[in-house]
Amino acid sequence: MTRFIIRALIAALGLWLASEIVPGIAAPGGWTSLLIAAVLLGVVNAIVRPVVFVLTLPLTVTLGLFLLVVNAAMLGLVGLLLKGFVVDGLWAGIFGSVVVGVVSWLGHLLIGDGRERG
Repeated sequence: MTRFIIRALIAALGLWLASEIVPGIAAPGGWTSLLIAAVLLGVVNAIVRPVVFVLTLPLTVTLGLFLLVVNAAMLGLVGLLLKGFVVDGLWAGIFGSVVVGVVSWLGHLLIGDGRERG
């Protein structure tokens, strides 16, 4: 449970950074909205993203960078579901998903994946 909370906080940090540097992404609801958006993004990535990934697999194989569009769509879906978080357009979603992805990756490096090495 602690790892989930830490990962949600890291995702919220990534969403905050995206809202600060990417035009078209905003969190007018403040940190509360960012935390809810982070948890919602985790749920969307766990449930919706695998289905969308399988459905778009031919495009992803043909156009390798299409995963950026899939990630942007997941961020846009969070923006549609949560009134306190706004993603305005495809490019904002793409750049926002890159920012959130990099912050999440750095957070993953810091906290690890939870598996014992031995």
